[in-house]
Amino acid sequence: MTRITVEDAPGPAGQPVGRDEVWAGLLAFNEAGSGPGSFASRPLSVLLRGEDGAVLGGLVGRSYSGWLYVELFHLPEEHRRAGLGREMLSVAEREAVARGCVGVRLETYSFQAPGFYARMGYRVVGQLRDCPPGHTRFSLAKRLDGVPLEEIACST
Repeated sequence: MTRITVEDAPGPAGQPVGRDEVWAGLLAFNEAGSGPGSFASRPLSVLLRGEDGAVLGGLVGRSYSGWLYVELFHLPEEHRRAGLGREMLSVAEREAVARGCVGVRLETYSFQAPGFYARMGYRVVGQLRDCPPGHTRFSLAKRLDGVPLEEIACST
């Protein structure tokens, strides 16, 4: 008999229980529709290191399905407004192109850096108000292959 359970205890490496099994099923389904290897994932880190080699901040993400997805991007306050964020994002974009990605996608909150990303050529492709309450979560994207975002349509 099948059953539905709710579980909140962490599994291996702190991941939610069942994550690997659900991902394997979703990956098989996605690749059946888009072709083998189309969702192969490759990690990327562009890090800011101190003189002692310690990681001070950086950009962390992965390329898959033809796009670079920026999962985390943080610089300590004392390293902001010196061009480092622009340089790090540009490095990530160049690496995305080298990997064959057509664009970059990321998320940011209204209290984080939407203006920074707009200046870097990113466009809002979605937003979720009151996430967290009183703020907006923005989904942004930037094409790296010259195709305007406006010409992209989702079809079923």
